[in-house]
Amino acid sequence: MYDLITILGPTASGKTTLAAHLAARMGNAEIISADSRQIYRGMDIGTGKDVEDYTVDGQVIPYHLIDIADAGEKYNVFQYQQKFWEEYHDILNRGQKVILCGGTGLYIESVLRSYKMVTVPEDPVLREQLGHYSLEELTEILKRYKTLHNTTDVDTPKRAIRAIEIQEYYQQNHIGERDFPNVKSLTIGVKIDRELRRQKITDRLYKRLEEGMVEEVRGLLERVAPEDLIYYGLEYKYLTLYCTGKMSYDEMVKQLEIAIHQFAKRQMTWFRGMERRGVTIHWINAEDSIESKVEQILELYGSLE
Repeated sequence: MYDLITILGPTASGKTTLAAHLAARMGNAEIISADSRQIYRGMDIGTGKDVEDYTVDGQVIPYHLIDIADAGEKYNVFQYQQKFWEEYHDILNRGQKVILCGGTGLYIESVLRSYKMVTVPEDPVLREQLGHYSLEELTEILKRYKTLHNTTDVDTPKRAIRAIEIQEYYQQNHIGERDFPNVKSLTIGVKIDRELRRQKITDRLYKRLEEGMVEEVRGLLERVAPEDLIYYGLEYKYLTLYCTGKMSYDEMVKQLEIAIHQFAKRQMTWFRGMERRGVTIHWINAEDSIESKVEQILELYGSLE
């Protein structure tokens, strides 16, 4: 018997809509988000926080771990893992089933493989030592470590330094290998053709710009420091650079589009790595109809229990 269903996939693969339709079909399921940026209040358009996707034929699907922290905070995987288990047990205690859905590989893997997480303090000496390195140099340093860190979202020097800080702490404090899962998940991956994914990413970027993503970032900058928004990467990095006059509009759009494509590629690399680390992922085609994808999941859910 499965403890939960997990739906993962790269950005623009339609995983949230699929999770909502699956929950509606099951009739007794709630969704826990695994998105490292949708947890922040006010960061809506840039993170693709389309909460209307959680309504299916008039039925509102309960969702969790969205809008739980203020923009400007530095929420981490340790905090996420704690909140996930709180929500997970609460949902089960109410007699409902759990669907975990998202694209942040480390968040998902920390649940599926029950990683023992610790709070890592800041290391001012290390930060000073690394402060002059470029993002490319920091990424190369990060690759040297054997322990797990989510390189998917490391697209600013500040985040890369924090990632290295965590790895150094794990090594110096002899944080051992994490335990394998205490939770049994039917894990579904939504695969999407590379060119189709690229087109969807491009179309979605321009749609979000039309919907007011620039205005959203300008509003956030009234209460959040630019460097704190840049920390979140992708849309918030490039739009902040544009809004603060450090990048032209056309250059912002061009660089952001490239960055999102690279991000989606890194997500897929992470998911393939999860498979190598022992997570069984059943891949289904993003281009199949919603009804077909739901049926495929329910068939797997029934046949593999």
